[in-house]
Amino acid sequence: MSVAKLRQLVRVARMYHERGLRQTRIAELLGLTQAGVSRMLRTAAALGVVRTVVVAPAGIHSDLEDAVAERYRLAEVVVVDGDDLVDDPPSLMRALGGAAAGFLETAFRSGEVIGVSTWSETLLAAVDTMRPGVRRPAAARVVQLMGGVGDAHSQVQATRLTARLAELTGATPLFVRAPGLVGSAGARLSLLGDASVREVGQAWQELTSVLVGVGSLEPSPLLRLSGNAVAEEELVGLRGLGAVGDICQRFFDKHGVHVDAGLGERTVGVSVDQLRAVPRRIAVAGGPRKYQAVRGAVRGRWITALVTDTRTARRLLDEPGTTEEGTPTP
Repeated sequence: MSVAKLRQLVRVARMYHERGLRQTRIAELLGLTQAGVSRMLRTAAALGVVRTVVVAPAGIHSDLEDAVAERYRLAEVVVVDGDDLVDDPPSLMRALGGAAAGFLETAFRSGEVIGVSTWSETLLAAVDTMRPGVRRPAAARVVQLMGGVGDAHSQVQATRLTARLAELTGATPLFVRAPGLVGSAGARLSLLGDASVREVGQAWQELTSVLVGVGSLEPSPLLRLSGNAVAEEELVGLRGLGAVGDICQRFFDKHGVHVDAGLGERTVGVSVDQLRAVPRRIAVAGGPRKYQAVRGAVRGRWITALVTDTRTARRLLDEPGTTEEGTPTP
């Protein structure tokens, strides 16, 4: 391209992008056709004369979100500022809940069957932060993913979580009216045969999205005080198998490989296969205590979307390379 043509190209680009003139006006002023102006603007972009720069506002971490999503093959990642909250877990939980609430405002489509974790302080914070009265596509059902965990107060909180999300999405709530962990495989099978639990079991086959927390092997202080469902001797067994975390009491190791220790046959809840078959699996979790669990969840492809904090996101990016299956390279 001659210097004269390049000079005219730059002139057209500046008139359009800097002065805000319309293409028809530029054509009129320079004696060109509008089609010619349009071609010159496309050429300016192709040559790098015009470059589009997106400047993210403070608190928006698009580059970090995109990097984590690409590294772990996640469909969606939301990262919230957490650098100043590492020593303040309640504030970090509220920050994660607020970020999740904003994400969930537009996350669901009409007619969805949404599963939700039985227990998660962060999910409670998220649902409590979602704005009532906002017009959203009406979901069909919001379904508890497992029975109650902890004491009666904890189970009430789980019911409130399901009921509130159903209210916000215009859906019908469906509760698991049974404990999350029972004493034997026979007791579990008996409960699953009950009509009310059987209805929930059918809904687990129809899930289109799930909203879950990611649990560390050590229960949260609040859940421990409330009466954690997994006994200490069972936790010892899980540690021996390398377990680092769970989603709906389906445990996995640091590579995201499912480990059981006999708990699966006693858990009244969505199965591993049912959970992993759901097209959209949204997790909300962060903070140092949850890091190993979050890492296992993304490595093992337990989730498709993650809401987390900046420190957790950076640590995930600092991990050694992974194979296409999500496990670390040798």
